[in-house]
Amino acid sequence: MSSHDLVDVVVVGAGAAGLAAAVALGRSLRSVIVIDAGQPRNRYAHAAHNVLGQEGIAPAELLEKGRAEARSYGVTIAPGRVAKVERTGSTFAITLDDASLLHSRRIILAHGAVDDLPEVEGLSDFWGTKVLHCAYCHGFEARDSEIVVVGTSPMAAHQALMFSQLSKTVSLVGTIDIDEQTSERLDSAGVKVLGTNAVRVSAEGDGLSVELSEGDHLSCDNIVVASRPLVDGTLYTQLGGQMEENPMGRFIPGTQTGRTPIEGVWAAGNAQAPMAMVYGSAAQGVMAGAEINFDLILEDISVASAQN
Repeated sequence: MSSHDLVDVVVVGAGAAGLAAAVALGRSLRSVIVIDAGQPRNRYAHAAHNVLGQEGIAPAELLEKGRAEARSYGVTIAPGRVAKVERTGSTFAITLDDASLLHSRRIILAHGAVDDLPEVEGLSDFWGTKVLHCAYCHGFEARDSEIVVVGTSPMAAHQALMFSQLSKTVSLVGTIDIDEQTSERLDSAGVKVLGTNAVRVSAEGDGLSVELSEGDHLSCDNIVVASRPLVDGTLYTQLGGQMEENPMGRFIPGTQTGRTPIEGVWAAGNAQAPMAMVYGSAAQGVMAGAEINFDLILEDISVASAQN
């Protein structure tokens, strides 16, 4: 799609954050275009949890409801990817991958994150189904099952302790540094610690088999890993921004309401907070939309005052 008209906001990404922002802005009578690449982070999962009033809903169904709500407030949702963004005076030019061009007063980057998984053969084949990362997102469904935590960082010990609340058969594998206090906690929680690395994961009946570096195999129902969420910084850096990074992942810096150091640019959801769950991402989208609406109100007042 192309538009020579200036819209109030272009939202990059149609996940929970992007759609929630679009709804808040649409309800404020703002002109909004959402660019939807159609690849939400949780597309591998069967269900979304901790979604009040929609517990266990399929991720695709949740987003379809969100798109319908946004459209009901006049929001345009366009399929595609953003290839380039640039500032043109006080506004922005957004070029899509089909070379079409959009113009907006503000931008929300809500294009999510990609989970970087440990380099274990076969692990990614089961991601989102039998390979899990979050005790709150998938833990209840894994309760009382045989769980192997594949450790690649000290964070794995934290995960093992979390999942020990849900299952009495949790094993932690990996050559990772564990301090004495954490080791005692793992022992008290009944977590079996094996100081050898996982090298291969394969299907075994209804469950999984984890091959260890010493040649042994562990049978389990579920595997837990600490993924490292990475946000694509292409668009943000095109505008002159600098990504931030910590042991938990790479993300766009911003305030609690998503305002970034780049004037006119907000970030919401996993693009700014990679560890946020569905409702947390949606809440960030609403806050970003609300702040942008008021920011535009003040700009309109300033322009009107200057003309008088």
